[in-house]
Amino acid sequence: MPKEAEFYHVLPDKAVQCNLCYHFCKIRNGRSGLCRTRINRGGKLFTLNYRLPVSISIDPVEKKPLYHFLPGTRTLSLGTFGCNFRCGNCQNWEISQSSGEDVKLPVRSPDSIVREALDTGCPSISFTYNEPTTFAEYALDIMKPARSAGLKNIWVSNGYMSDNCLDAAEPLLDAINIDLKSMDESFYRRICSSLQQPVLSNLKRIARSNAHLEITTLLIPGFSDSPEMLRRLAEFIAGELGPETPWHISAFVPEISWKMTESEATPVETIERAFQIGKKAGLAYVYDTSCHQDTFCPQCGTSVIHRFGYTTLRYDTAGHCQGCGKLVIVNS
Repeated sequence: MPKEAEFYHVLPDKAVQCNLCYHFCKIRNGRSGLCRTRINRGGKLFTLNYRLPVSISIDPVEKKPLYHFLPGTRTLSLGTFGCNFRCGNCQNWEISQSSGEDVKLPVRSPDSIVREALDTGCPSISFTYNEPTTFAEYALDIMKPARSAGLKNIWVSNGYMSDNCLDAAEPLLDAINIDLKSMDESFYRRICSSLQQPVLSNLKRIARSNAHLEITTLLIPGFSDSPEMLRRLAEFIAGELGPETPWHISAFVPEISWKMTESEATPVETIERAFQIGKKAGLAYVYDTSCHQDTFCPQCGTSVIHRFGYTTLRYDTAGHCQGCGKLVIVNS
């Protein structure tokens, strides 16, 4: 049964305004917001994906991707349906662009999710697969008992949450990976049906918080792979978020995308060029899944973690470089 939403206020004529993300949708009676997970019924806003996970699985934390947070561990991952973006390149579009109407989903209470994480030996719970902001009430109701049980809370997000949402999530958030899709406002408007500035503002706020932050950028040929744009993006990370903020470069796979199946796949040369741009901008940690997966201490160059794909093959440190003692990894 739908649950009344927590992030909204009432407008005249039984309309409401959702305050969950930066779209701030004004929703008339009987209509839903852009994410299609919130509906106005008689002047009250209800969330449609509460306690309705589409997918629950156990993943390597590196798959989120997080390379500097609890490396080598597994995380209980869950997502619902819906998204506040409309990215044509989306590779989880079957759930992100769904309203959930066509699927009968099992009901899972927040406490049952926490118990499953504990029973399976996962030290963390990840809110992923679709945008966690769109199921914030459900996520928060899981994050509270998870924190009490000693589990870590992870979000994989587009970074478009409102201040109201971030105010509620931030005290319970241990780590987050945010997609910084481009430094061009036009990309966000054209490809994502959103604005860029709220993402940049949220990134700067999270970088100042106690949550561990990593960044991912998908390189779409002709759309988000311009060397000049990537230079500005890498310099933003280094200058505004900190040079030790990990940056993950991701290759685009057109055949599984939502609306860009005819686009070109990302060439290896583009990945390597982006890697060099990141290093030149002063970033200590730049990663991709094809060539650059290992972690080296930026202070003395000692190899700290050896990876293959999402598997950690060697990790023999308590978080500090064995060569010089520098803190490199967050283990708790």
